[in-house]
Amino acid sequence: MSLVRLFLVLTLVCVATLTHAADRPTVTIGVLKFGTVSWELDVIRHHRLDEAAGFELKLMELASGQAAQIALQGGAVDMIASDWLWVARQRAAGADLTFIPHSAAVGALMVPAASPIASVADLKGRRIGVAGTPIDKSWLLLKALARDRYALDLDAAATPVFAAPPLLNQKATTGELDAVLNFWPYAARLQAAGMRTVIGVDGMMRDLGLSVQVPAVGFVFHEGWAKANPTALDAFVAASRKAKTIMAQSDAEWDRLRPLMKAEDEATWAALRDQFRAGIPNRWTEEEREAAAKLYGLMAKLGGRELVGNAMALPDGTFWPGVQF
Repeated sequence: MSLVRLFLVLTLVCVATLTHAADRPTVTIGVLKFGTVSWELDVIRHHRLDEAAGFELKLMELASGQAAQIALQGGAVDMIASDWLWVARQRAAGADLTFIPHSAAVGALMVPAASPIASVADLKGRRIGVAGTPIDKSWLLLKALARDRYALDLDAAATPVFAAPPLLNQKATTGELDAVLNFWPYAARLQAAGMRTVIGVDGMMRDLGLSVQVPAVGFVFHEGWAKANPTALDAFVAASRKAKTIMAQSDAEWDRLRPLMKAEDEATWAALRDQFRAGIPNRWTEEEREAAAKLYGLMAKLGGRELVGNAMALPDGTFWPGVQF
């Protein structure tokens, strides 16, 4: 083949490739660079699952969850990862945000291996580190369980210490706290460091009568965007499910993800991997939606308007109806 013919062939291939790429819709997601959601999105891009599904995934790295919310509300991104309680509050205020599941992984109440604390009843008189604020969902559930099952008012009978998750882990390992209620990636790190779980937030929900797994975090987007871009949304959902399958089955994939995971050692890497896998939603049907509505009612009762705003019942449309598995 002459150089001229070779040049023409390569030119035609490049034009066809660019045309094909231009035909694919894009989905832009605002993401925290080292957040756990970024692991799944990295799997999608590494395996070109977006291309296979017929769309192009673009990521916008953001500094915080609040920055992500602002980016979504301002139209800078198509999706972010957030919890559905925030979506419900925004819908009650007139926004058209909606939610599809990403993860049901939740935090846990952790104590030192040799601690005498064996159950929630043993928290009386203890210093309890709590990630977030007094209206953190996990803390509200723990207080409800202590009250209903053990007639224990943790606000009065214990000393809650509210702080950022990394600081709580530091204080837990130095013995400044008797117990720590932290988000799942931090609880996994404490587990790897030798601490044990008293009860997970999923166990709290079960003990409070919620037997169905409810997702904690999901992908959030505007309803108007979803209606205008149904093909892109369906393609993203398909790629997301395939990525989760890879992450559930392949240890080699988790080896590849090590740089993003920032695991300090092998035990931490394994704990993060296992907790992520345990949180992959296997079902998202009307039964799970009803359980979420029940949980929302409990959260509204426990946290009041400070937590849920003006919506004491789950607003219609909080969950995007077009996704079920």
